[in-house]
Amino acid sequence: MNVRRRLIPTAALASATVLGLTALTACSSSGADDKDGKLDVVASFYPMQYLAEQIGGDHVSVTNLTEPGQEPHDLDIPAKQRGQLEESDVALYLKGLQPAVDAAIDQSGIETKVDAAALTSMEKHGTEVGGHADEHDEHKDEHGEEGHEGHGHGHSHEGSDPHIWLDPVKYAEVAEGVGKALEKADPDHASTYKKNTAKLVKKLDGLNKRFEDGLKNTKAPAPKVFITTHAAFGYLAERYGLTEEAISGLDPEGEPSAKRVKDLQKMAKADGVTTVFYETLVSDETAKTLAKDAGLKTDVLDPIEGITGKSRGDDYIEVMDSNLQALRKALGTK
Repeated sequence: MNVRRRLIPTAALASATVLGLTALTACSSSGADDKDGKLDVVASFYPMQYLAEQIGGDHVSVTNLTEPGQEPHDLDIPAKQRGQLEESDVALYLKGLQPAVDAAIDQSGIETKVDAAALTSMEKHGTEVGGHADEHDEHKDEHGEEGHEGHGHGHSHEGSDPHIWLDPVKYAEVAEGVGKALEKADPDHASTYKKNTAKLVKKLDGLNKRFEDGLKNTKAPAPKVFITTHAAFGYLAERYGLTEEAISGLDPEGEPSAKRVKDLQKMAKADGVTTVFYETLVSDETAKTLAKDAGLKTDVLDPIEGITGKSRGDDYIEVMDSNLQALRKALGTK
């Protein structure tokens, strides 16, 4: 079964984001840049860029603050990019993922600031998320001790998990909020934004259905455990009845303890785990070492924080479909 949702209040966030769209620019009836007639949108990293481009279409000009291949979590904002921010009509970001971006946008004079984290519910995740975590917690309640020491969900929260885009349902909720924000920022093209938003949400609904169907019947014994480099797939695991066991926490550069690695090796053997997943934008050394020592396979599960030549697809939908196939292979399909 899935872990119980732990929601945090979003009212405080919402007041500074899309709900604050009352402070839109009055110097243009459409809010679009006078130079090219397009709405100038700055996106903090690829998942925000994808939303802006899909919804904005030909009426927006999108700049991504995170370069392709750059790991977004520790992004710094140089003076040039701060200048780009100041000249933009809309900033689209995900508060809590990139502290430097949060600060730069907060200090900027941009009229429309859209925080994706305020457009859906956020949760706190540790290194273990999903059905396996629930069983772990129940085991501790009944016997007064933990089956996997010190890393159970509910015992070692690292803070609000920002990886909402890896859950197609939550990503669709964000898309709807972004669409409304663009409609208000550029009312002359509101009908187009509304149409494009509906089209994108339909695509995300289809993606959600493919994941539901594809992961429903697997050969893997419950609770369908998979191991990842860092804790990026907690929302996805909860959505589709899986359990994510992460080598490190929400920080992809975090170093796991020797005990954590040993616990994962024991867990993999006990639960019949076949595969350790690594990423394209961070080092795969720890994942491959763990897999070798435990006699497991390796494969890519992409958190889609950026699209590069190594990505298994050209956009969000294609890479998510590749992730689905990787999970089906690792868990076994009937």
